[in-house]
Amino acid sequence: MEHPLLLNYSGIPGWMILLIIGGGSLGIFLYQVQKATRLVMVGASDNRFDSWGIRSKEVLSGWLGQKKVLRDKVVGTMHVMMFWGFLMLGSDMFDLATANFFSTKILPAILLGPWNGMVEFGYFIALIGCVAAFLRRAVFTPEKLKGKSQLEGNFILFLIFTITSTSFIIESMESPSQTWEPIGAWVAGLGFSTSVAIGAYWAHMLAISSFLILIPLSKHMHLVMAFPNVFFHDTEPMAKMLPMAIYETGKAVPLEELEIETFGASEYSQLTWRQLIDGWACTTCVRCQDVCPAYESGKSLNPMTIVHNVRDYANEHAPILLKGETPDESIIARFTPEAIWACTTCHACVDACPVYIEHVPKLTEARRHLMMEAMEYPEQFNVALGNLETNSNPYGFGAHERADWAEGLDIKIGEKAEYIYFVGCAASFDERNQKVARATISLLNEAGLDVGILGMEEGCSGDPARRMGNEYLFQMMAEMNVATFQEMGVKRIIASCPHCFHTLGKEYKDFGAEDLEVLHHSEILALLQKEGKLPQMEESERNITYHDPCYLGRIGGVLEEPRSLIGGVDIEAERHGQDSFCCGAGGAQMWLEEDPDKRVNEIRAKELAETGCDTVAVGCPFCSVMVGDGLKSIGKEMEVMDVAELLWEQMQAKDKEIQATVTAAE
Repeated sequence: MEHPLLLNYSGIPGWMILLIIGGGSLGIFLYQVQKATRLVMVGASDNRFDSWGIRSKEVLSGWLGQKKVLRDKVVGTMHVMMFWGFLMLGSDMFDLATANFFSTKILPAILLGPWNGMVEFGYFIALIGCVAAFLRRAVFTPEKLKGKSQLEGNFILFLIFTITSTSFIIESMESPSQTWEPIGAWVAGLGFSTSVAIGAYWAHMLAISSFLILIPLSKHMHLVMAFPNVFFHDTEPMAKMLPMAIYETGKAVPLEELEIETFGASEYSQLTWRQLIDGWACTTCVRCQDVCPAYESGKSLNPMTIVHNVRDYANEHAPILLKGETPDESIIARFTPEAIWACTTCHACVDACPVYIEHVPKLTEARRHLMMEAMEYPEQFNVALGNLETNSNPYGFGAHERADWAEGLDIKIGEKAEYIYFVGCAASFDERNQKVARATISLLNEAGLDVGILGMEEGCSGDPARRMGNEYLFQMMAEMNVATFQEMGVKRIIASCPHCFHTLGKEYKDFGAEDLEVLHHSEILALLQKEGKLPQMEESERNITYHDPCYLGRIGGVLEEPRSLIGGVDIEAERHGQDSFCCGAGGAQMWLEEDPDKRVNEIRAKELAETGCDTVAVGCPFCSVMVGDGLKSIGKEMEVMDVAELLWEQMQAKDKEIQATVTAAE
C-alpha cells in the first residue's frame, strides 16, 4: 500500500494536509508553552541549579520510574502503562509524519526489528492503560470522582484510544514481522481494506494533533512541566523553611544586618519561578486533597486548589504580568486567608504529590506577609506571640521555672555535658509532658549517659513563631539559642519534641549551627537498647498502637526507632508510618481554637480507636495533648503515653518485682 501521506485527496497532496493540520496544532502547542514559560519566569529567583547528581537521580526514579505514581497500585499502574507506552511509541511520530523515511533511511537496518517491537509494545500497553482508566471512570467510579465533570478526562482518553488502536491497523498494511510485531501481524490477518487503513492513518494523525492542542490548555500540561518540576525539586530536608534573606553562601543574614522592605509573598511575582511551575505541573490526581487534614476536617483549604490558583491567576492576569506590572488582585486574595491559616504544615500533600509539587511553602510565605507586613492574622495568636517575646515560651512561664520539672533528678543544669537534653516548652511547663521529660532523663541516666539540660539558658526553638509567619521573632530566638550552644560547647542534642527536633536539627544550620547533631529521644533510647545499656521491652498487658507525629515520621524520617523502642506495635492504625494522619497541632494550629465540627484530632482519634487497642504510644508532646483530647471528645477510653514513658514504666515495674522478691526472701 502506498503511504497515505503520498496520496492526493481531491487534488491536495497528503503531505500538505498534514502540514496544515500538524503545523497548526504544533504552532498552538508551542505558543501556549512559551506563554506558560514566560509567566513562570515572572517569579522571583530561586537557586535550583545545584546538586545535579541528586536531581538527575530523582528524575530517573521519580519522573521516568514514576515511583510516587506507583504508590497507588491501581491508578498508578494505569498511568504508568500510558506514560511508558508513549515514551516507547514517541519515535513512531517521526515515521508517520515522514512516510516511513525515518525507519527506511535513517534508522540502521539492524535496529529496525527491535525498534518496531518497542513501538508496538508501547502502543499496546498505552491502550491497555487507557481502557482500564476509562472503565475506572465510567464503571468503577471512585467516590472522589462522582458528581464531577469527566468530559475533559474522557475526551483525552478517547484521543489516546484512537491513537493506540489505529496504530495496529496502519501497521498491518506494512508487512509486519511475526517476531517483532505480533499484534500488527494478527490484525493483518483480519483483512482490513486499504481505505480503512488510510482512514486509520488520518484518524491517528488528527488525534495526535488534537492532543497537541489540548495539552497546554488542560491539566495535561503536566506532560511538559512535570520533568522540570521533578528536576528542580527541593533538595533540602522536607519542611525546611528559608530565612528572610541569605548570603551567597546560603547562610542567613543576621538580624543586625538585615535590610529588606517586604516580608513573605503577597503577589504572584514574589513567589519563586520554581513555585510557579507547580501551577502547570499539577496532574489533578487529587492525592494532595485526599491526605490533607484541613480539607478532610471541612476547612476551606484544599492544597490542589492552591496549586490551581497559581495557574488560573497567571492566565487571567497574563497581559498585566507579562508587562511586569502588578494586578489589583493579590495572590493571597486568590488563596484566601482562611485557607492560608488552616494549614498544619504536615507536608502530607508534598509527600503524596507524584510530580513533586511544593504546596506548603506558598502558604507559609503568604503567612509571613500577613503576619509581618499586613498585620492580618488570627487574634488568638497574640497570646502565644506575646509570651514568646517576653518569656521565650508560648505558655507565659518565667525562665526561672524551666528546670522545675527536674527537681529530685540527678542531672546537670547549665553545665557542659556530652548530650544536652533540649526539653522544649511543652515538657518544661505542661504538667502532662513533664512526666515524659522525667522518664526520658531517668532512662538516659540508667544507661549511664553524660546528659544535662540548659535550664534558664534554654529558650523556645522558635518553631511556633516560624509556622505562624513571624520569621523575625523566630530568627531572634534561633540566633540567641545558637549563641548559647556555642558558648557552652553544645554539639549533641536530644529532643523529645519533633518540632524542636526538626527546627534545631534542620533549620538552625542556616544560623550557624552546622555541626549540631540533633537526635529524637526515641532514636537515642532505641540505640541504647541495641547497645545493651537499656533493656528491651517485654510483652505486657497493654495492647499498643502507635501514632506517627508528622514532624518525626513523614518529615523527619524516624519511623522504626519508636516502634523498636516499645518492642513493636500490636495493631497499626490504617494510616501510619509515612502515610500517618496529622493530629492537627502543627503549623501553629496548637494555638488556635478549631471549629468544634471541624477538628482534625477527632478524625485521628477515631482512626486510633478503631484499632481496638487500649494504649496509644506517641513521640510528641503536641500529639499527646491533641490525641488525648480527641479521644475524650469521641468518648473513647484509651491511654496516651510517650514511648519513653512505656519503657520506664516497665523498668520500674520490674524493679518493684525484684524488690518484692528480695523482701520475701528475707
